[in-house]
Amino acid sequence: MHRTRSSRFAFRAAVLALALLPVSLLAAPRVVVSLKPLELLVRAVATEDTIVTTLIEPGGNPHNYSLKPSQRRALGEADAIFWIGPEMETFLTRLLNGEDFRSRSHAMMTIEDSGKHDSDDRKNDEAHGHHHDHDHGHSHDGDATGADPHIWLDPAIAGDIARRIHAVLAAQPQAEKAALDRNLAGFEQSLSAAEAEIKKQLEPTRAISLFTYHNAFTHFAEHYDLAVAGVLSLNPELAPGARHIAEVQDTLRNAQRPCLMTEEPFDEQSWDSIVGNTKVTFSRWDPLASDIEASADGYVAFQKSLAQSVLDCL
Repeated sequence: MHRTRSSRFAFRAAVLALALLPVSLLAAPRVVVSLKPLELLVRAVATEDTIVTTLIEPGGNPHNYSLKPSQRRALGEADAIFWIGPEMETFLTRLLNGEDFRSRSHAMMTIEDSGKHDSDDRKNDEAHGHHHDHDHGHSHDGDATGADPHIWLDPAIAGDIARRIHAVLAAQPQAEKAALDRNLAGFEQSLSAAEAEIKKQLEPTRAISLFTYHNAFTHFAEHYDLAVAGVLSLNPELAPGARHIAEVQDTLRNAQRPCLMTEEPFDEQSWDSIVGNTKVTFSRWDPLASDIEASADGYVAFQKSLAQSVLDCL
């Protein structure tokens, strides 16, 4: 009899302990992102208990990645799924447009967004008491003109993405709205300070002619008024044609202090055949933030690392 009473007491105590636990511990939000830079933006905004799964591992190709069974399970359990869109993560298009995931998946690069981007920016900024003077001045809707889908590299667009993430997470049933609001405000403040610092740092690099392997650098360059003099491959899935290579070589020869922004994997031989005897500086940059720590400060650190890659050209 004594044992039965103590068992009941233990059971009640366990139930009471569970009842006293914060809701966030009982149902931690589960988020899946396609790419590491999106993870950095989620971590900047989300509460600390949020469980984040990133699909594409370092070195993975966003155009033809193969999901692991564990990643497929994570998608099934996710409260929210963030991806860039079919222009970038081709392998996710059919899956995320299906019935199981459509309501939970949020593409950051949509045609509707690009059309109302600037007016939404102004509304959001006014709502948060912020006033930015940056000009987007470029399309990021992934249209047939070959618009660059690496939208996360522009800190202004990254701010938009963070606000969209905030809105999605704040709409979850157990959302800690006050914490999410604080996190977003803190992120916007630190990003704005980093932008100002980077603009000043990059001033001497405006005299450099930047060359890249493919057009991933466009958004970062345009935001900070850097000139991309040449792009070797307009489509990373296709080898550049002989005429295009000849044009790039010609531009290189006539360029002022040319610097080649390389990515991993870097095929030095193919660049050597293009560069020839032209004196060129090489600098490595990583548009997928592979080496950046996944933390609340990660996106700002990522922007600083991109700026450092350009500064290395000096």
